[in-house]
Amino acid sequence: MVDQRRAALGCVLCLVLFECVLGQTQTRFSERLTLLNLRSTLGLRGTDWPIKGDPCVVWRGIQCDNNGSIIGINISGFRRTRIGKQNPQFAVEPLRNLTRLSYFNASGFSLPGSIPDWFGVVFLKLQVLDLSSCSVSGVVPFTFGNLTSLRTLNLSQNTLTGLVPSSFGELLNLSELDLSKNSLTGALPSSFSSLKNLTTLDVSTNYLTGPIPQGVGTLSKLLHLNFSSNSFSSPIPPELGDLVNLVDLDLSINSLSGSVPQELKKLKNLQLISLGDNLLSGVLPADLFTAESQLQTLVLRENEFSGTLPDLCWSLPKLRFLDISKNNFTGMLPNSTSDSNQLAALVDISSNTFYGELTPILNRFKKIDLSGNYFQGKVPDYVPRGNVSVTSNCLENEKKQKPLVICAAFYTSRGLVFDDFGRPNSTQPTSQKASSGLSRKTVVILASVAGGIGFILVFILLPIIVALCIRRRRRRGQRGNSDRPKPVTEASQPPKGGAQTFDLSRLGNAFSYEQLLLATEEFNDANLIKHGHSGNLFRGFLDNGTPIVIKKIDTRESKSEGYISELELFSKAGHQRLVPFLGHCLENESQKVLVYKFMRNGDLASALFRKSENEGDGLKSLDWITRLKIALGAAEGLSYLHHECSPPLVHRDVQASSILLDDKFEVRLGSLSEVYAQGDAYQSRISRLLRLPQSTEASSSGAANATCSYDVYCFGKVLLELVTGKLGISAPDNAQAKAYMEEALPYISTNEKELVTKIIDPSLMVDEDLLEEVWAMAIIAKSCLNPKPTRRPLMRHIVNALENPLKVVREDTNSGSGSSRIRTNSSRGSWNAAIFGSWRQSASDVTAGQAGGITSGGGGGNGLRNSGSQGSSGRNNNNGNSSSRRRQSSEIVPEPAGAGVYGVEEHL
Repeated sequence: MVDQRRAALGCVLCLVLFECVLGQTQTRFSERLTLLNLRSTLGLRGTDWPIKGDPCVVWRGIQCDNNGSIIGINISGFRRTRIGKQNPQFAVEPLRNLTRLSYFNASGFSLPGSIPDWFGVVFLKLQVLDLSSCSVSGVVPFTFGNLTSLRTLNLSQNTLTGLVPSSFGELLNLSELDLSKNSLTGALPSSFSSLKNLTTLDVSTNYLTGPIPQGVGTLSKLLHLNFSSNSFSSPIPPELGDLVNLVDLDLSINSLSGSVPQELKKLKNLQLISLGDNLLSGVLPADLFTAESQLQTLVLRENEFSGTLPDLCWSLPKLRFLDISKNNFTGMLPNSTSDSNQLAALVDISSNTFYGELTPILNRFKKIDLSGNYFQGKVPDYVPRGNVSVTSNCLENEKKQKPLVICAAFYTSRGLVFDDFGRPNSTQPTSQKASSGLSRKTVVILASVAGGIGFILVFILLPIIVALCIRRRRRRGQRGNSDRPKPVTEASQPPKGGAQTFDLSRLGNAFSYEQLLLATEEFNDANLIKHGHSGNLFRGFLDNGTPIVIKKIDTRESKSEGYISELELFSKAGHQRLVPFLGHCLENESQKVLVYKFMRNGDLASALFRKSENEGDGLKSLDWITRLKIALGAAEGLSYLHHECSPPLVHRDVQASSILLDDKFEVRLGSLSEVYAQGDAYQSRISRLLRLPQSTEASSSGAANATCSYDVYCFGKVLLELVTGKLGISAPDNAQAKAYMEEALPYISTNEKELVTKIIDPSLMVDEDLLEEVWAMAIIAKSCLNPKPTRRPLMRHIVNALENPLKVVREDTNSGSGSSRIRTNSSRGSWNAAIFGSWRQSASDVTAGQAGGITSGGGGGNGLRNSGSQGSSGRNNNNGNSSSRRRQSSEIVPEPAGAGVYGVEEHL
């Protein structure tokens, strides 16, 4: 009897358990259908959200809870299919079924249209909503006030209109609110004073009007406050002085009036204060800043401030940027010195009424603008001549100074003595004397010189320039660039000689050297990652525990100015495939430091094979899906530099160690100090025509390898490394890699798939479909390695080919021998033609004798490192000896950079 009861109880428990499992399966199945519908409405690619596989495991950007329910979706950086790009819309209706969603990030993904009102009704558990740079229009839904769990709301860089909803005051858990760069109007609602947990508030670059709400001063946790580029018209509320934790305060480009409140002196943690381009007036409080101030950036330009600038403003210990131009400040410069190690990037005090002599206080600044004042005397030697502007003053022996009459009147009105430009007994202005001293002989000489220069320009340089333009246009036509997309990003070549053309205050955080010493344990060797060609890389941790990578650059070494090129790039170009830049430390003259986000999986060179968690299992290699993902990510980053920047930017250091990988193996391109504008490569042609001497060192001149085709060639070596597993193929100046490539490339044929199995990585476990993808990548790699740069595919075509790898082999093998001609002449100019248009492979390239040069998995006697990794190794070895004559490696795989300037010139 007891046994029967136990059996019955067991059956009941099994039935209950079965119902629970069945209910869970149905829930996940319904949500899977929801995601598939969402994929269809948004036009997402199957490579990101494949039909096969569990969304919680293999789908990119999907986050699930322990019960298998979808709680997070991240489509930032996704690309639409060709059909999806034709009519993109804010079509997210299937999301209605995901009521447990707590995270939705679509930043950078185009969603034209308005935000549906039901967002604020359905997603009551939503904590993060990021729709930045999504082309969203319309008004902000009032129903957002229902999202009381929301912690981060980012709607920046869209075209939103209308008022800021007063219902935002209900979002009591909100910590970050970014509404910047839209077209919002009206006043900020007073209900903002309820957002006590807010740490970041950015409403900049809108059309907001009215006063700054006094209630903002009650948001005691606020760290970053940006109201710039609006039409706020009121005095600065004294209540802002109660934001004692504030780090950044930007109220610039508004219509604020009145004086600076005395209460702002309580903001001890401020690092940036920008009040420029307003209607502020009066005298700055003398105790506005203290010697313990953390201030790094002070911007007061284009106001109506008067009186003297507090002396402490000149000697703030961490000051990096001082701009008080176009005001009515007056007085003499402090006659004091400062620590030479405290160097500020720029000081601009132009268009004021400062007077007197220049003092040693200027010694701490690197770039100085003193124009439009009344300084007299001589410019001291400690003032940096190359980076100083002193026009329109009263200085001795300087050009473009104020007339004598104006300078004398100014000093007389203040009861001061003017030094008369250093001429004690002269009353005649310098300009009159200079203009009367030209003799007839001097005029004749100058006219002759001008005529000679004009002759050279017209009869010698002009034909050369015309010939170069014609030649360049023809070569562009040969490369098929007529279908090149219109550039959308303005990124010019970094300045030569270290000239800075960007605002450091807008470029990441300005770290102190002490912070970085603490983060790296004083740059301890234990934290050294590697010695890079542009600087040493260290790992470290910020005070808040954030892991970072720090590049320490010694400016006394060669190529030390590369950091300026890198800063220039980050200031003008931005893409999710570039390594995230966190900040810099440039306060030390001999050492510069750049700070990046830590990439958890290192670079491709170290991640392709790594030690297994279980000892004795050997090395563990990346699976094929991850390798294909890495190849596509790197291609997308290079495509951005080549086709979306104007002029096109060349990476010049594409190799496995430059491809960085985050915790999800998403690619971030590093080693950006060598980036160069392709447009400057024409200089080598002029030198060649004029027979001028030039260096044959490609990497130093920046001309021989400053072409996009060079990047494509190097990227082909990376693809070959992913296919074969041979570490070091993509490294520059590797003779063993060059020899291996000579042996391996004949085994890549569009006609015989099985040949590629002789060189692929033996650790790869691939079925028939995946083998076709490996074959396709090998074909793309060989196309990139074409000896003629003009015959290599464009990077945007490579991206399309890697997105559709099976089409590469199936379309080519099914279309016959005339497929190249057909696709080349196609009006679409498709990527197929770019990949196969230059193919010169025949079955006769590979003989049975050549098969002996490569062992299974690409092994051989060339000494390249291969993996002893776990995985399938069912490849047939062929150790026969080759009886056919080898072609020279330069015929198969020429090195562009190694040929010298003249050798590469033929293929530019």
